Amino acid sequence: MQRHDLSDAPSGPGKGSDLDALIQRLGFVQLDSINTVARAHDLILFARRPAYRSKHLKRLHDVDRALFEHWTHDAAVIPMPFYRHWHLRFRRDADALRARWKRWQGHDFDEQFEPVLRHIRDHGPVGTSDVGKDEKKSSGGWWEWHPSKTALEYLWRSGALTVTRRDGFRKQYDLTERVIEENLCVTNGSPDPGESIDWLCNAALDRLGFATSGEIAAFWATVTPQEAKAWVEDQVRTGALIPVRITCDGGAQRAVFARPDIADAPVESPTGRLRVLSPFDPALRDRNRAERLFGFDYRIEIFVPEAQRKYGYYVFPLLEGDRIVGRIDMKAHRDQDVLRITALWPERGVKWSGGRLAKLEAELNRITRLAGVSQIEFLPGWLRDPL
Repeated sequence: MQRHDLSDAPSGPGKGSDLDALIQRLGFVQLDSINTVARAHDLILFARRPAYRSKHLKRLHDVDRALFEHWTHDAAVIPMPFYRHWHLRFRRDADALRARWKRWQGHDFDEQFEPVLRHIRDHGPVGTSDVGKDEKKSSGGWWEWHPSKTALEYLWRSGALTVTRRDGFRKQYDLTERVIEENLCVTNGSPDPGESIDWLCNAALDRLGFATSGEIAAFWATVTPQEAKAWVEDQVRTGALIPVRITCDGGAQRAVFARPDIADAPVESPTGRLRVLSPFDPALRDRNRAERLFGFDYRIEIFVPEAQRKYGYYVFPLLEGDRIVGRIDMKAHRDQDVLRITALWPERGVKWSGGRLAKLEAELNRITRLAGVSQIEFLPGWLRDPL
């Protein structure tokens, strides 16, 4: 948890340079639109900086331009100093997505590249509702895009456009050269692919502490598993990495790689504070790694029919110290000014004592300020048995 900035007692202003430094330490923050209590990116940052509010991230991205939005394993905000190494991602997305999206959407969206770019050049930043007004709009679902919407997304993913801001949760796109400093742009030269692969692998390991080559590749989801494997082998040959074995939850041993000084790294005793985590928190994003290390089996159930859910629609993990102690199903009903707790399931072997309940209530009182409500309500039968 130390590598994910979850060992120290949460403190700091949670804005400006402090927030920028936190996101650089994490590497990126995943964006998600679901807002049952707070959006994922807001809860990720709030868990580490209780003074944080969503306007602070918006300012850092929209005004200060300290962050850019692009893709890791999903949409994320990423520190601007990392931008040059995303040139590799732009090229790879450009190559991979064109044919795939044509098959997926069933139209020739690439015919809209020039009209979309010309419209933005002439009229400024646009959202999806500003382009393709004469195109047939599908009513088939969230992921069925008209050609100009698909063109916008492709031009963003391949680097020609940049997301300047979000209105609500709707992206606004502009020409990259209007948003990103010239010295960072593709037109000013891209790093050699080998340089970016080396940087991405090193940066992933810095944030993981120890990892398999597959976990290194998965961190940014840009380097391929084969490239990460070759990088690890080269680093082991030069002595920059060493193979080590870690003990996973349940006692199983796992072979991983780490820097030679890993045994000398100071280990701080984690704070005993209880925190609500986002399901997309960096500490838990790699579900398989989280299960191996913490014995925490988590699957999000938003797409599971209600009758088939094991827990709930959007259930939040509860962290106490360096241990996941439970998961909670709750929702902010802003029209009623209440945070309503439907259920809490302790993890196996965890007793929900009076002391732990007091910690939970303290955390929920903090959460209400982020969620925009003032009251907390526990529904009858909220405390469940472990499953």
